Amino acid sequence: MTDQMDDRKARASAWFAELRDNICAAFEKLEDDLDPGAPHGGRNPGRFERTSWKRESTNPADEGQDTGGGTMSVMKGRVFEKVGVNISTVFGNFSPEFAKQIEGAEEDPRFWASGISLVAHMWNPHVPAVHMNTRHIVTTKWWFGGGGDLNPVLKKYRSKETQDARDFHAAYKATCDAHGADYYERFSKWCDEYFFNVHRGEPRGVGGIFYDHLNTGDWKEDLAFTQDVGKAFIEGYVPLVARHMNEPWTEAEREEQLVYRGRYAEFNLVYDRGTKFGLQTGGNVDAILMSLPPEAKWP
Repeated sequence: MTDQMDDRKARASAWFAELRDNICAAFEKLEDDLDPGAPHGGRNPGRFERTSWKRESTNPADEGQDTGGGTMSVMKGRVFEKVGVNISTVFGNFSPEFAKQIEGAEEDPRFWASGISLVAHMWNPHVPAVHMNTRHIVTTKWWFGGGGDLNPVLKKYRSKETQDARDFHAAYKATCDAHGADYYERFSKWCDEYFFNVHRGEPRGVGGIFYDHLNTGDWKEDLAFTQDVGKAFIEGYVPLVARHMNEPWTEAEREEQLVYRGRYAEFNLVYDRGTKFGLQTGGNVDAILMSLPPEAKWP
């Protein structure tokens, strides 16, 4: 059983790295394809810069042990003001306090977690910001989780009835329908409920899908679904960027974008489980807080 799980872990982490490479290539092509006459069209196309890091566990049980790490891939370009596509594979022992919060860890604090996390903040306010992550976690149990959600920064796009939102949801619905008859209904509802700024009484964006603790008992099927979620992200988001990235914008629209980014940052710092998980398991702080926008306003 141990050999089988080790093989599964290797396959999952290899997929997250492959997905990272595919997304980075697609985003760099968008940088290349920006019209020279578009805003920032005279700048050089951006390219990702990669930085590797090692996990530093604070648990004495991990002292002197390799506890994994990850790689940040960050690009600041002419289409993407800031985008991070990060992968990590970390393992070791949860703290006694944190173990109580994680399924299957209270009786045995050892864990293994691998995944990919992406956040893109765009120069053009007409291009929606976006978040995506997928992950595989193993304690005494195993499961997959993740999803993606679209975050238009201008109020006129902040409706599920826009073409952008319909296209983004359609990509995820096709993937969900191929794997589970009730997946899209369940996971899109979960996304709406999760990505909600309770203290503001408002959704963060126009949704997508979100799932967690996915373990149907068929590991290969659950991995296949998680892989297709990553592919659907590329299919659903890249055309939206291409649709809007050459449009002009006004200073008023830039101001609206910066104010929205403040709301985005609030959610990530107050509610996001991934942020809390990373900070409480000795993750790289720069990689974890990569999700924060490069510039925001709280007027």
